[in-house]
Amino acid sequence: MTYLHVLAPSTPAEAGILGGKGAGLVTLMRLGLPVPAGFVVSPAACRRFLKDRRLPYGLTTSLDDAMRDLQATTGRPLPVSVRSGAAVSMPGMMTTVLDVRGPLGEAVETVFASWDSPRAVSYRELHDIPHDLGTAVIVQAMVYGDRDEHSGSGVAFSRDPGTGVKGPYGDVLFGHRGDDVVSGRVATRPLGELADREPVVWAALLDGLDRVERHHRDVCHVEFTYESGRLWFLQVRPGGLAGRAAVRAAVDLADEGLIDRATAVRRVSAGQLRAARTPRIRAGTAVLTRGVGASPGVASGRIALTADRAVRMAAEGPVILVRPHTSPLDMHGLAAAAGIVTTVGGPTSHAAVVARSLGRPAVVGAAALTVDPVAGCVHVPGGTLAEGAVLTIDGAGGDVVAGPAETTAADTDPHLSRLLAWAASGTR
Repeated sequence: MTYLHVLAPSTPAEAGILGGKGAGLVTLMRLGLPVPAGFVVSPAACRRFLKDRRLPYGLTTSLDDAMRDLQATTGRPLPVSVRSGAAVSMPGMMTTVLDVRGPLGEAVETVFASWDSPRAVSYRELHDIPHDLGTAVIVQAMVYGDRDEHSGSGVAFSRDPGTGVKGPYGDVLFGHRGDDVVSGRVATRPLGELADREPVVWAALLDGLDRVERHHRDVCHVEFTYESGRLWFLQVRPGGLAGRAAVRAAVDLADEGLIDRATAVRRVSAGQLRAARTPRIRAGTAVLTRGVGASPGVASGRIALTADRAVRMAAEGPVILVRPHTSPLDMHGLAAAAGIVTTVGGPTSHAAVVARSLGRPAVVGAAALTVDPVAGCVHVPGGTLAEGAVLTIDGAGGDVVAGPAETTAADTDPHLSRLLAWAASGTR
């Protein structure tokens, strides 16, 4: 059996063979977009590893051969990144190994083994993902967002994930690697700041977003790094919007002729329709602070300052998990919480991405809050709130309110009205 596949435009872009990330990278290459050289270890190798607890016979030799070929392609010895890439996206749930030099076997085993980590298992159970799929491993030449003053990393959506409005939206960090962007550990900058700072990179990014959206006929988001002024695409995913954003994007894509009305209706799930009707905190309510609305909806609950506390407290009623940032290790707390607040991070941080996938209201980047788990409280403007105090959050507007709050019905959405009319008429 062939376990290795070179990343090339001629490689079949099949998720069952390359995993979702690998198939996306091949698609990017076919669209003429820059992707770091590399190869893919197929999910079949992972399934064999999980059964035998060792790499398939001959794979270690094949990895060494593939590394020599990769170095010959790039013209120099180089470190590589070793990342997971399951057929179904599991953001942040498995291990990534960066700056790998020399033999790859141990790094590949580490990624394969993380398929069975508690956080990955919990994520699959929450999203009804089969446990026997296994993950691909993507091996690529490293590119460095922290190389120099003309380097950086970011995540970019082709449309606003909160509203569905057409236009580039996302986060960027200047002089940082990509893992800093998606972790939420570092305060990101709005994507638009890249336009003035690196206009050549910005133009290439806009071109790439347009190409991938037209190819997939759907809203897409990409992860990217630019090194010394040169842009590299590291991942592409279509879809992933929630609530009103999903509705607006589907209707607008139909209006633009990229999809027909029947496709627009099918594309919006029942859960997204429910989220499109979510209430908002009543106007005029005293707001404790505002962050970035990362996942729509209103949630009230008692403050929990750790994932473990969120799980225990949720047995007695709704909780709001309040953290500086979240990581895959917090998956059990994120699943137990009715809502999520972080003090740093942007709309593409770990907390935001997972909250949208779970349908949980979330506010990120609420910088006026300081989490103090040792003292068991959250420092807020003008005072403190003890763990267990009630918060209400609005994941659309980014509002954080002390105590319970009154809500109002969502205002009329013309895009939702049009979509429902299309569904009722059985339009084509």
